Amino acid sequence: MTIQENVSLASKNTFGLNVSARYFFEANSLKDVFFILKHSTFKAHPHFLLGGGSNILFINNFKGLVIKINIKGFDIIQKEKNHILIRIGGGENWHETVLKCLEKNYGGIENLSLIPGTVGAAPIQNIGAYGVELKDVFHSLEAVEIATGKLKTFQKEDCRFGYRNSFFKQAGKGKYILTSVTLRLTHEEHSIHASYGAIQNVLKEADITTPTIRDISNAVIQIRQSKLPDPKVLGNGGSFFKNPVISQEQFDILQKKFPNIVSYPQPNAQVKVPAGWLIEQAGWKGRRLGDAGCHEKQALVLVNHGNASGDEIWDLAQKIRESVNKKFSILLEPEINIVG
Repeated sequence: MTIQENVSLASKNTFGLNVSARYFFEANSLKDVFFILKHSTFKAHPHFLLGGGSNILFINNFKGLVIKINIKGFDIIQKEKNHILIRIGGGENWHETVLKCLEKNYGGIENLSLIPGTVGAAPIQNIGAYGVELKDVFHSLEAVEIATGKLKTFQKEDCRFGYRNSFFKQAGKGKYILTSVTLRLTHEEHSIHASYGAIQNVLKEADITTPTIRDISNAVIQIRQSKLPDPKVLGNGGSFFKNPVISQEQFDILQKKFPNIVSYPQPNAQVKVPAGWLIEQAGWKGRRLGDAGCHEKQALVLVNHGNASGDEIWDLAQKIRESVNKKFSILLEPEINIVG
C-alpha cells in the first residue's frame, strides 16, 4: 500500500492529456480502500476517484490525491430459473465484462458493448446505448461511505437512476467509493433489443433474421467502431454532451424552423434530440481549434489531435455550447466529468 507522488496521468485518461497527480494511490481491494480513507494524505488533500479514465476531462494537474479503483472480481451469487446474479468488482473493465458474460451466455448487457470505463463507474452514469440502460439489469451495488468508512449496500431504488444520471451524480456525489456492482442477467431465454435502425441495418446486411445476444453485441461493436474514434489512436473521452430532452412544445417550435430535425419521443410529453445532430447543424463537425477538435464522423465526440490541453478542449466545448444555444435555444449539458 504505497502512496506515490507526482505521477503522470497521461496513460490513465483516454483524452491522453499530459497532466499529473500530486499524490496517487491504487486500491486493489476493500482493505486498500479502508487504508487510504484513514491516511493523513487523504485527510489533508482534495481527492479524485479514477476508474478507466474515460468520461473525464482534466483541466489542469490535480493538486490532491488521485485514487485509482482497481478492485477485481466476477462471482455468481445466485442462480434462478432464467436469471443469474453476478457480483463484479468495481475496477473491472466494462467491455471485457460484457465479453465475459457473452462467453457464458449471460444476456442483458450486449447492447452496452464497447462502452469505455469500469464497472464501478457504470451505475454512476447509468450508462446506456441502443435502447438499453444499466438500470435495466441492475440489482445492487456496494460502496464505502467516505465520511464513515462503512461499507453500504444500495438497491436499485436507492440509486435513483435517470437519463445518464444517478444518486451518485447528485446528492451522493463524491461521498462514496463504489467497490462492486451486482447485475441480474438472463442465462436461458434472452430478451433481444434490436429496435434501433442502425442495429437493424447491420443485421440485415449480415442476413441475420433471428439474432442472438452475440449478434447484437457484434452489431453494436461494428456500429461504434465505424463512427467513434479509438482512444488509443485519437484521444477522446467518449460522448462529450448529453442528448438533451426538451418539451414537446419546444420541439414543435423547432420542427417548424428545422423540418429535418432528428428526434426520439420520450415519456411525459418530452422529446430527445441527438446532441450530435445539433452540433453538426451548428457547423462544428470535423472542425478543430489547434489540437482540440470535433470528430469528423461523430460530432458528439471531442478529440485531442495530439497536444491539446484540457483547457483548450474545454474552451472548444464552450464555443460549441454557445453556438448550439444560439441556433436552437438548447443549452447542451456535458456528459463528461470536468476535473480541475
